[in-house]
Amino acid sequence: MPHGLQLGFQDATSAIMEELLHLHDHTLMIMFLISTVVLYIISLMLCTKLTHTNTMHAQEVETMWTMVPAIILILIALRWLRILYMMDEVNNPLLTIKTMGHQWYWSYEYTDYEDFYFDWYMIPTSNLEPGQFRLLEEDNRTVLAMEMPIRMLISSQDVLHSWAIPSLRIKSDAIPGRLNQATLTSSRPGLYYGQCSEICGSKHSFMPIVLEFFPLEHFENWSTLML
Repeated sequence: MPHGLQLGFQDATSAIMEELLHLHDHTLMIMFLISTVVLYIISLMLCTKLTHTNTMHAQEVETMWTMVPAIILILIALRWLRILYMMDEVNNPLLTIKTMGHQWYWSYEYTDYEDFYFDWYMIPTSNLEPGQFRLLEEDNRTVLAMEMPIRMLISSQDVLHSWAIPSLRIKSDAIPGRLNQATLTSSRPGLYYGQCSEICGSKHSFMPIVLEFFPLEHFENWSTLML
């Protein structure tokens, strides 16, 4: 859940999101070190009177400032490729949910169960209870099991939408006539909020997403009651 004046990412809820946060921190550290060195060299050039007007070539320097950045970029790219592979990999999901975007609400279908689907609408501001968040609450919540590989099939019935949960590193476009796939696994129980991240009309900001993760036994009890 984001907070006021927050400058960083939301707390990671999945293993892949943790990998992304670590990569972001390492990349930012490398950029900070490079910027420090560059600023130090510029300050020396501005403050010192030592010059080499007769120098025509500097092969060693040119080789160094070509090879070092190339090696740094290759190391960053290799880790990025590993994470991209992990994000696209789907290994035996235990639950599949089909999500459809509409103007302006979401519908969810638990495809592993028969006739198990719902339409979720945003709760108007006038109907919010104490402790609920404006523009982020739905009249029902999508209940899922934690520590379970879940496959989300995402599409749209009218215009372009985008199904996004920042703390789970998920953002998948909902395109009419096309079925996109995303995977998620929550490492802990709790409520996780998101919103439609594609401008889809006058009520684009009124399409919240709320996922509620429970331990597996609680999810099984809930699904039995709902059926």
